Amino acid sequence: MELNGVPLHPLVVHAVVVLGPLSALAGLAYAAVPRWRWLLRWPLVVLAVVTAVASVVAVAAGEDLLSSRPELAPIVVEHQEDGELLRLWSIGYALVSLLGAWALGGTSALASGRGARGTRFGIPVAVLLAVGAVGLVVTVYLAGDSGATAVWG
Repeated sequence: MELNGVPLHPLVVHAVVVLGPLSALAGLAYAAVPRWRWLLRWPLVVLAVVTAVASVVAVAAGEDLLSSRPELAPIVVEHQEDGELLRLWSIGYALVSLLGAWALGGTSALASGRGARGTRFGIPVAVLLAVGAVGLVVTVYLAGDSGATAVWG
């Protein structure tokens, strides 16, 4: 997979590297600050889903790049494993974000109170969302570091 002669993998990876931590920050804020939930609900879900889709595309593009350049196989073994872990973690985080958006409510900043919702499962879902966010940042770091090591030494 290429875009104007440039392998698609390094292009899509940058979307994951930027959007993954943003999604994690949104998830941490959503879990920790109930009064911000009305504002963060949809940005959290959109960021998490786009990150998951980008990570799936990045893995597919990486596998395509590796099949077109098999001489890279010895140096990208660790990166390939970390990328697979990131793909799985980002999909899981997207699912947890959807659960959090559904299960966690909060007050509304609007004078009318429109958008306020009750919390269905509270602390367990907030903790799960926070753990998912931290795990997402860790896996983005691990995959990025092993990829940079493979490319730059």
